[in-house]
Amino acid sequence: MTQYLLSPITLRDLTVRNRIWVPPMCQYSALARDGVATDFHLMHYGSFARGGAGAVIVEATGVLPEGRIAPQDLGLWNNAQRDALRPVVDLVHSFGAAAGIQLAHAGRKASTEPEWGTPNPGASLAVADGGWETVGPSARAYDSLTAPVALDEAGIDAVVDAFAAAAVRAVEAGFDLVEVHAAHGYLLHEFLSPLSNQRTDSYGGELAGRARLLLRVVDAVRGAIPHGMPLVVRISATEWIEGGFDLEQATELVTWLGEHGVDMVDVSSGGNAPLPEGEKIPVGPGYQTPLAAHLRARTEVPVSAVGMLDEPFQAEHVLATGQADVVRVGRAFMREPNWGLDAALALRGDAEIIPPQYRRSFRQQLRRG
Repeated sequence: MTQYLLSPITLRDLTVRNRIWVPPMCQYSALARDGVATDFHLMHYGSFARGGAGAVIVEATGVLPEGRIAPQDLGLWNNAQRDALRPVVDLVHSFGAAAGIQLAHAGRKASTEPEWGTPNPGASLAVADGGWETVGPSARAYDSLTAPVALDEAGIDAVVDAFAAAAVRAVEAGFDLVEVHAAHGYLLHEFLSPLSNQRTDSYGGELAGRARLLLRVVDAVRGAIPHGMPLVVRISATEWIEGGFDLEQATELVTWLGEHGVDMVDVSSGGNAPLPEGEKIPVGPGYQTPLAAHLRARTEVPVSAVGMLDEPFQAEHVLATGQADVVRVGRAFMREPNWGLDAALALRGDAEIIPPQYRRSFRQQLRRG
Protein backbone atom coordinates (compact mmCIF):
# COMPACT_ATOMS: atom_id res chain seq x y z
CA MET A 1 0.00 0.00 0.00
CA THR A 2 1.30 3.43 -0.93
CA GLN A 3 2.18 5.72 1.94
CA TYR A 4 1.62 9.13 0.41
CA LEU A 5 2.93 10.95 3.47
CA LEU A 6 6.27 9.19 3.21
CA SER A 7 6.72 9.53 -0.56
CA PRO A 8 9.24 12.04 -1.94
CA ILE A 9 8.26 15.17 -3.83
CA THR A 10 10.33 17.04 -6.40
CA LEU A 11 10.04 20.78 -7.03
CA ARG A 12 12.42 22.03 -9.73
CA ASP A 13 15.83 20.57 -8.82
CA LEU A 14 14.96 19.78 -5.19
CA THR A 15 13.72 16.35 -4.13
CA VAL A 16 12.40 16.27 -0.56
CA ARG A 17 12.41 12.86 1.12
CA ASN A 18 8.78 12.98 2.27
CA ARG A 19 5.72 15.20 2.42
CA ILE A 20 5.88 15.96 6.13
CA TRP A 21 6.98 19.58 6.26
CA VAL A 22 7.42 21.73 9.35
CA PRO A 23 5.98 25.20 8.74
CA PRO A 24 7.54 28.47 9.93
CA MET A 25 6.58 29.25 13.54
CA CYS A 26 7.80 32.42 15.26
CA GLN A 27 10.07 31.77 18.26
CA TYR A 28 11.05 35.33 19.30
CA SER A 29 14.48 34.11 20.33
CA ALA A 30 16.98 36.04 18.20
CA LEU A 31 20.14 37.24 19.90
CA ALA A 32 20.06 40.63 21.64
CA ARG A 33 17.30 41.95 19.40
CA ASP A 34 19.62 42.05 16.39
CA GLY A 35 17.99 39.28 14.36
CA VAL A 36 20.82 36.76 14.78
CA ALA A 37 20.10 33.05 15.26
CA THR A 38 21.35 31.32 18.42
CA ASP A 39 21.96 27.81 19.75
CA PHE A 40 18.24 27.67 20.47
CA HIS A 41 17.55 27.72 16.72
CA LEU A 42 20.08 24.94 16.16
CA MET A 43 18.32 22.72 18.67
CA HIS A 44 14.83 23.75 17.59
CA TYR A 45 15.16 23.17 13.84
CA GLY A 46 17.63 20.31 14.10
CA SER A 47 15.20 18.35 16.27
CA PHE A 48 12.53 18.45 13.57
CA ALA A 49 14.95 17.16 10.94
CA ARG A 50 16.14 14.38 13.22
CA GLY A 51 12.50 13.62 13.97
CA GLY A 52 11.75 12.71 10.36
CA ALA A 53 10.49 15.87 8.69
CA GLY A 54 11.04 16.08 4.96
CA ALA A 55 11.52 19.85 4.97
CA VAL A 56 11.99 22.28 7.84
CA ILE A 57 11.10 25.92 7.16
CA VAL A 58 12.68 28.55 9.39
CA GLU A 59 10.29 31.03 10.97
CA ALA A 60 9.23 34.41 9.56
CA THR A 61 12.51 36.26 9.02
CA GLY A 62 12.47 40.02 8.57
CA VAL A 63 13.86 41.38 5.31
CA LEU A 64 14.20 44.81 6.97
CA PRO A 65 14.54 45.85 10.62
CA GLU A 66 11.12 47.51 10.48
CA GLY A 67 9.68 44.33 8.97
CA ARG A 68 9.97 42.32 12.18
CA ILE A 69 6.87 41.45 14.17
CA ALA A 70 8.85 41.96 17.37
CA PRO A 71 12.45 42.94 18.15
CA GLN A 72 13.26 39.32 18.99
CA ASP A 73 12.54 38.07 15.45
CA LEU A 74 15.15 36.64 13.15
CA GLY A 75 16.38 38.88 10.33
CA LEU A 76 18.19 38.49 7.03
CA TRP A 77 19.04 42.06 6.13
CA ASN A 78 22.77 41.69 6.87
CA ASN A 79 25.57 39.16 6.50
CA ALA A 80 25.97 38.49 10.22
CA GLN A 81 22.43 37.14 10.25
CA ARG A 82 23.18 35.05 7.17
CA ASP A 83 26.29 33.58 8.75
CA ALA A 84 24.44 32.67 11.95
CA LEU A 85 21.89 30.69 9.93
CA ARG A 86 24.47 28.55 8.11
CA PRO A 87 24.97 26.14 11.06
CA VAL A 88 21.18 25.73 11.30
CA VAL A 89 21.00 24.79 7.64
CA ASP A 90 23.96 22.43 7.97
CA LEU A 91 22.41 20.65 10.94
CA VAL A 92 19.06 20.22 9.18
CA HIS A 93 20.90 18.80 6.16
CA SER A 94 22.93 16.44 8.34
CA PHE A 95 19.70 14.68 9.34
CA GLY A 96 18.53 14.33 5.74
CA ALA A 97 15.92 17.08 5.60
CA ALA A 98 15.62 20.05 3.26
CA ALA A 99 15.95 23.52 4.77
CA GLY A 100 13.67 26.41 3.84
CA ILE A 101 13.25 29.94 5.13
CA GLN A 102 10.24 32.24 5.16
CA LEU A 103 11.04 35.83 4.20
CA ALA A 104 8.65 38.33 5.71
CA HIS A 105 7.67 41.93 6.35
CA ALA A 106 5.15 42.44 9.13
CA GLY A 107 3.83 45.78 7.85
CA ARG A 108 1.28 47.37 10.16
CA LYS A 109 1.51 44.40 12.56
CA ALA A 110 5.20 45.08 13.26
CA SER A 111 6.82 46.64 16.34
CA THR A 112 4.87 44.61 18.89
CA GLU A 113 5.61 42.84 22.13
CA PRO A 114 6.32 39.12 21.57
CA GLU A 115 3.71 36.52 22.46
CA TRP A 116 5.46 35.57 25.69
CA GLY A 117 7.85 37.05 28.25
CA THR A 118 6.38 40.55 28.33
CA PRO A 119 3.51 42.14 30.28
CA ASN A 120 1.54 43.11 27.15
CA PRO A 121 1.95 40.38 24.53
CA GLY A 122 0.88 41.48 21.08
CA ALA A 123 0.58 45.18 21.99
CA SER A 124 2.33 47.91 20.04
CA LEU A 125 5.86 48.57 21.25
CA ALA A 126 6.54 52.28 21.67
CA VAL A 127 9.56 53.82 19.98
CA ALA A 128 10.86 54.83 23.41
CA ASP A 129 10.82 51.15 24.41
CA GLY A 130 12.67 49.90 21.35
CA GLY A 131 9.83 49.94 18.83
CA TRP A 132 9.65 51.74 15.48
CA GLU A 133 7.26 53.40 13.06
CA THR A 134 5.26 50.85 11.09
CA VAL A 135 4.20 50.93 7.45
CA GLY A 136 1.31 49.57 5.45
CA PRO A 137 -0.62 50.02 2.22
CA SER A 138 -2.78 52.68 3.90
CA ALA A 139 -2.73 54.61 7.17
CA ARG A 140 -5.21 52.18 8.68
CA ALA A 141 -4.42 50.40 11.93
CA TYR A 142 -4.82 46.71 12.68
CA ASP A 143 -7.25 46.45 15.60
CA SER A 144 -5.76 48.38 18.57
CA LEU A 145 -2.20 48.62 17.21
CA THR A 146 -0.61 51.94 16.30
CA ALA A 147 -1.65 53.18 12.86
CA PRO A 148 1.01 52.72 10.15
CA VAL A 149 2.36 55.20 7.64
CA ALA A 150 1.23 54.47 4.08
CA LEU A 151 4.12 53.38 1.90
CA ASP A 152 5.01 55.66 -0.98
CA GLU A 153 6.52 54.47 -4.29
CA ALA A 154 10.06 54.71 -2.96
CA GLY A 155 9.11 52.71 0.14
CA ILE A 156 7.48 50.04 -2.00
CA ASP A 157 10.59 49.79 -4.17
CA ALA A 158 12.72 49.43 -1.03
CA VAL A 159 10.57 46.53 0.18
CA VAL A 160 10.91 44.72 -3.15
CA ASP A 161 14.67 45.22 -3.11
CA ALA A 162 14.88 43.99 0.48
CA PHE A 163 13.10 40.72 -0.34
CA ALA A 164 15.49 40.15 -3.23
CA ALA A 165 18.57 40.90 -1.12
CA ALA A 166 17.37 38.58 1.65
CA ALA A 167 16.77 35.84 -0.92
CA VAL A 168 20.38 36.16 -2.09
CA ARG A 169 21.55 35.77 1.50
CA ALA A 170 19.28 32.74 1.93
CA VAL A 171 21.00 31.10 -1.02
CA GLU A 172 24.41 31.98 0.41
CA ALA A 173 23.41 30.45 3.76
CA GLY A 174 22.65 27.16 1.99
CA PHE A 175 18.86 27.04 2.13
CA ASP A 176 17.15 24.73 -0.36
CA LEU A 177 13.96 26.72 -0.84
CA VAL A 178 12.60 30.18 -0.15
CA GLU A 179 9.09 31.03 1.00
CA VAL A 180 7.52 34.49 0.71
CA HIS A 181 5.07 35.34 3.51
CA ALA A 182 1.89 36.84 2.06
CA ALA A 183 -0.52 35.68 4.78
CA HIS A 184 -1.77 36.40 8.30
CA GLY A 185 -2.22 40.14 7.93
CA TYR A 186 1.41 41.01 7.30
CA LEU A 187 2.52 43.52 4.67
CA LEU A 188 1.98 41.58 1.44
CA HIS A 189 -1.37 40.29 2.68
CA GLU A 190 -2.30 43.82 3.75
CA PHE A 191 -1.86 44.94 0.15
CA LEU A 192 -3.95 42.01 -1.13
CA SER A 193 -6.92 42.72 1.12
CA PRO A 194 -9.57 45.38 0.45
CA LEU A 195 -10.02 45.56 4.23
CA SER A 196 -6.57 47.08 4.70
CA ASN A 197 -5.71 48.45 1.25
CA GLN A 198 -7.59 51.65 0.42
CA ARG A 199 -5.06 52.97 -2.07
CA THR A 200 -6.23 54.71 -5.22
CA ASP A 201 -2.96 54.28 -7.16
CA SER A 202 -1.75 51.27 -9.15
CA TYR A 203 -1.26 49.26 -5.93
CA GLY A 204 -4.92 49.45 -4.91
CA GLY A 205 -8.41 49.00 -6.28
CA GLU A 206 -9.14 45.76 -8.12
CA LEU A 207 -7.28 42.55 -7.33
CA ALA A 208 -4.70 43.13 -10.07
CA GLY A 209 -3.65 46.34 -8.33
CA ARG A 210 -3.72 44.87 -4.84
CA ALA A 211 -1.64 41.90 -6.01
CA ARG A 212 0.93 44.07 -7.76
CA LEU A 213 3.34 44.32 -4.82
CA LEU A 214 3.28 40.57 -4.15
CA LEU A 215 3.91 39.78 -7.80
CA ARG A 216 6.78 42.28 -7.90
CA VAL A 217 8.29 40.61 -4.83
CA VAL A 218 7.84 37.17 -6.37
CA ASP A 219 9.53 38.30 -9.59
CA ALA A 220 12.40 39.87 -7.63
CA VAL A 221 12.95 36.79 -5.47
CA ARG A 222 12.61 34.41 -8.42
CA GLY A 223 15.27 36.44 -10.20
CA ALA A 224 17.58 36.44 -7.17
CA ILE A 225 17.66 32.68 -6.56
CA PRO A 226 18.91 29.87 -8.81
CA HIS A 227 16.53 28.60 -11.49
CA GLY A 228 16.49 25.16 -9.86
CA MET A 229 15.55 26.42 -6.39
CA PRO A 230 11.86 26.18 -5.48
CA LEU A 231 9.92 29.32 -4.55
CA VAL A 232 6.92 28.97 -2.24
CA VAL A 233 4.34 31.58 -1.23
CA ARG A 234 2.14 31.37 1.86
CA ILE A 235 -1.29 33.00 1.53
CA SER A 236 -4.39 33.44 3.63
CA ALA A 237 -6.94 32.01 1.20
CA THR A 238 -9.80 33.67 3.04
CA GLU A 239 -10.16 36.28 5.75
CA TRP A 240 -13.46 34.76 6.92
CA ILE A 241 -15.01 38.23 6.61
CA GLU A 242 -17.56 39.37 4.04
CA GLY A 243 -15.95 41.92 1.75
CA GLY A 244 -12.43 40.74 2.52
CA PHE A 245 -9.93 38.72 0.52
CA ASP A 246 -11.69 35.44 -0.25
CA LEU A 247 -11.27 32.07 -1.93
CA GLU A 248 -12.43 33.32 -5.33
CA GLN A 249 -9.74 36.02 -5.32
CA ALA A 250 -7.22 33.51 -3.96
CA THR A 251 -7.89 31.20 -6.90
CA GLU A 252 -7.11 33.95 -9.38
CA LEU A 253 -4.05 34.99 -7.38
CA VAL A 254 -2.62 31.46 -7.25
CA THR A 255 -2.96 31.18 -11.03
CA TRP A 256 -0.95 34.39 -11.38
CA LEU A 257 1.64 33.15 -8.89
CA GLY A 258 2.16 30.03 -10.98
CA GLU A 259 2.65 32.17 -14.07
CA HIS A 260 5.32 34.14 -12.19
CA GLY A 261 7.37 31.08 -11.29
CA VAL A 262 5.97 30.04 -7.90
CA ASP A 263 6.34 26.29 -7.35
CA MET A 264 4.01 25.76 -4.40
CA VAL A 265 1.45 27.72 -2.40
CA ASP A 266 0.95 27.10 1.31
CA VAL A 267 -2.71 27.61 2.11
CA SER A 268 -3.53 29.23 5.44
CA SER A 269 -6.21 31.76 6.35
CA GLY A 270 -7.16 34.82 8.40
CA GLY A 271 -5.01 37.20 10.40
CA ASN A 272 -5.65 40.55 8.75
CA ALA A 273 -8.68 41.84 10.63
CA PRO A 274 -10.70 40.87 13.70
CA LEU A 275 -13.96 39.13 12.88
CA PRO A 276 -17.25 40.95 13.46
CA GLU A 277 -18.73 40.44 16.91
CA GLY A 278 -20.33 37.06 17.33
CA GLU A 279 -18.50 35.42 14.42
CA LYS A 280 -15.72 32.86 14.75
CA ILE A 281 -13.31 31.05 12.46
CA PRO A 282 -14.40 27.38 12.39
CA VAL A 283 -11.18 26.15 13.99
CA GLY A 284 -10.86 22.39 14.28
CA PRO A 285 -8.81 19.46 12.97
CA GLY A 286 -7.98 20.11 9.33
CA TYR A 287 -10.20 23.20 9.17
CA GLN A 288 -8.12 24.87 6.45
CA THR A 289 -7.69 21.77 4.29
CA PRO A 290 -10.81 22.46 2.14
CA LEU A 291 -9.18 25.76 1.12
CA ALA A 292 -6.09 23.89 -0.11
CA ALA A 293 -8.26 21.31 -1.87
CA HIS A 294 -10.21 24.07 -3.65
CA LEU A 295 -7.04 25.72 -4.95
CA ARG A 296 -5.40 22.44 -5.95
CA ALA A 297 -8.47 21.46 -7.99
CA ARG A 298 -8.72 24.79 -9.81
CA THR A 299 -5.11 25.75 -10.48
CA GLU A 300 -1.95 24.11 -11.79
CA VAL A 301 0.13 25.03 -8.72
CA PRO A 302 0.96 22.39 -6.07
CA VAL A 303 -0.34 23.27 -2.61
CA SER A 304 0.47 22.44 0.99
CA ALA A 305 -2.18 22.14 3.68
CA VAL A 306 -1.66 23.43 7.20
CA GLY A 307 -3.69 23.81 10.38
CA MET A 308 -4.32 21.20 13.08
CA LEU A 309 -3.17 18.27 10.96
CA ASP A 310 -1.86 16.47 14.01
CA GLU A 311 -2.45 12.75 13.36
CA PRO A 312 -0.54 10.62 10.83
CA PHE A 313 -3.62 8.92 9.38
CA GLN A 314 -5.40 12.27 9.10
CA ALA A 315 -2.40 13.71 7.24
CA GLU A 316 -2.20 10.61 5.04
CA HIS A 317 -5.89 10.97 4.16
CA VAL A 318 -5.38 14.57 3.03
CA LEU A 319 -2.72 13.45 0.56
CA ALA A 320 -4.35 10.18 -0.51
CA THR A 321 -7.58 11.96 -1.42
CA GLY A 322 -5.79 14.61 -3.46
CA GLN A 323 -6.55 17.57 -1.23
CA ALA A 324 -2.93 18.70 -1.09
CA ASP A 325 0.56 17.77 -2.26
CA VAL A 326 2.29 18.35 1.10
CA VAL A 327 1.08 18.39 4.70
CA ARG A 328 2.60 20.85 7.14
CA VAL A 329 2.73 19.76 10.77
CA GLY A 330 3.67 22.52 13.19
CA ARG A 331 2.58 22.52 16.79
CA ALA A 332 2.30 18.74 16.89
CA PHE A 333 6.00 18.61 15.98
CA MET A 334 6.79 21.06 18.77
CA ARG A 335 4.97 18.82 21.22
CA GLU A 336 6.58 15.68 19.82
CA PRO A 337 9.80 16.25 17.85
CA ASN A 338 9.71 12.58 16.74
CA TRP A 339 6.39 13.12 14.95
CA GLY A 340 7.81 12.10 11.58
CA LEU A 341 9.37 8.92 12.93
CA ASP A 342 6.15 8.02 14.73
CA ALA A 343 4.19 8.63 11.51
CA ALA A 344 6.48 6.29 9.58
CA LEU A 345 5.90 3.54 12.12
CA ALA A 346 2.15 4.16 12.34
CA LEU A 347 1.81 3.89 8.56
CA ARG A 348 4.08 0.83 8.43
CA GLY A 349 6.19 2.73 5.96
CA ASP A 350 9.86 3.11 5.13
CA ALA A 351 11.71 3.46 8.43
CA GLU A 352 14.92 4.68 6.82
CA ILE A 353 14.28 8.15 8.24
CA ILE A 354 14.95 6.74 11.73
CA PRO A 355 18.58 7.64 12.56
CA PRO A 356 20.68 4.53 13.27
CA GLN A 357 21.47 5.82 16.77
CA TYR A 358 17.74 5.69 17.60
CA ARG A 359 16.77 2.39 16.02
CA ARG A 360 17.25 0.42 19.23
CA SER A 361 14.33 2.41 20.69
CA PHE A 362 12.07 1.41 17.79
CA ARG A 363 13.00 -2.28 17.42
CA GLN A 364 9.70 -3.63 18.71
CA GLN A 365 7.65 -1.37 16.45
CA LEU A 366 9.90 -2.14 13.47
CA ARG A 367 9.40 -5.89 13.99
CA ARG A 368 5.62 -5.37 14.01
CA GLY A 369 5.91 -3.44 10.73
